[in-house]
Amino acid sequence: MDKALQSQQTLMHPKYVWELPVRVYHWTNALCIVVLSITGYIIGDPPAIQSASEASFSYWFGTVRFVHFIFAYLFLVNFIFRIYWGFVGNRYANWKNFIPYTKRHWTDMWDIVKVDILQVKCKDNPNLGHNALASFTYFLTFIAFLLQVLTGFGIYAAMSPAWFPQLFEWVPALLGGDFLTREIHHILMWFFILFALVHVYLVFYHDYIERNGTTSSMIGGWKFQEEGKKEREREIGK
Repeated sequence: MDKALQSQQTLMHPKYVWELPVRVYHWTNALCIVVLSITGYIIGDPPAIQSASEASFSYWFGTVRFVHFIFAYLFLVNFIFRIYWGFVGNRYANWKNFIPYTKRHWTDMWDIVKVDILQVKCKDNPNLGHNALASFTYFLTFIAFLLQVLTGFGIYAAMSPAWFPQLFEWVPALLGGDFLTREIHHILMWFFILFALVHVYLVFYHDYIERNGTTSSMIGGWKFQEEGKKEREREIGK
């Protein structure tokens, strides 16, 4: 058994894929989405809490709103940082991986669809970073991030005298008022929740079928690749 395991290990080689800034962005973004979804849901449908305590000790809803606004700013700064890192990071973080501008990208996406949805055994996808379908999905998610920022700060502009939220006061006017702006903001919240559920499932699923350290890579940054695919990965990355 030890010899077989050693033989299997020699067929794999480690590759540093996710740089520290990408990993920090990922987990910061995950934390922001969790906190913003919980506080946003409470803001949208606040529960009636009866309490006999002093009014000054019952400012829980104001605290919820404050936490929501703080994490909204953190979400925005983190998002801007990821845009920046898409230009200065390594090739796995580069923006060209997220936009399907080549026929090969669309072909790879279809292969991944067959694996993920139809569970058909296809040829191994050569991408060591995000596969083609995941990359395009993240690109669409980045657009959703932008819409969430615009609608969120657009709503906030009506209740904040600060200069930064006022930069977004045109958003509700463009959408015909606060009602549609809030509806879009609320729908996008559920989009992120559903995306997170599917994302976690696919991470474990691909970790199982590819055996390349997909799950642990977002913690340590390292993934593993079969020796026979090393040159192909390098060739595609040129």
